[in-house]
Amino acid sequence: MDDSIDRALDAVGPRLKRLRQQRETTLTALAEQTGISASTLSRLEAGLRRPTLEQLLPLARAYGVTLDELVDAPPTGDPRVTLRPLAGADGSTVIPLTRRPGGIQAYKFVLPAGDREPELRTHEGHDWAYVLNGMLRLVLGEHDLVLGPGEAAEFDTRTPHWFGATSAGPVEFLSLVGRQGERAHVRVTSGPKP
Repeated sequence: MDDSIDRALDAVGPRLKRLRQQRETTLTALAEQTGISASTLSRLEAGLRRPTLEQLLPLARAYGVTLDELVDAPPTGDPRVTLRPLAGADGSTVIPLTRRPGGIQAYKFVLPAGDREPELRTHEGHDWAYVLNGMLRLVLGEHDLVLGPGEAAEFDTRTPHWFGATSAGPVEFLSLVGRQGERAHVRVTSGPKP
């Protein structure tokens, strides 16, 4: 086997352990979520066992990351476009989906479960958030909202706001942000044309 493949596979264990610790979950809880035994997860994290694709897929799903992030795969495709996730100190992951100057920017957020104290902030622009999985807590001014899968919120970012997951589990959502106040243009039809 190629040395670079060996090195990549050897680095998976510590990366899995770091992800689990960042999300403050136990091997037992992860085993229940993935269907992989706690002892196998422990051996994977310790580097005593090489992961298979059948193990990496449910782990990536549980952590809300890509397979590329789990194995630190080299970038592919157009080098000007990178969808590399950015890890936050709080266990969050942000994946930039667009890379163009100006205009509306798109991001995918994965936030770990928790009961964090909201830290409201403001900035220029307009935001549109759409929940993919989990429950998103959105504090918007004096409103404290919980949005579920398929629900969206749109607001002026000069309104004090904060996003977070609930204690029920992590949340995955898309965010379109117009830094200069641009808004997403929604087109709908009210019925068939006469």
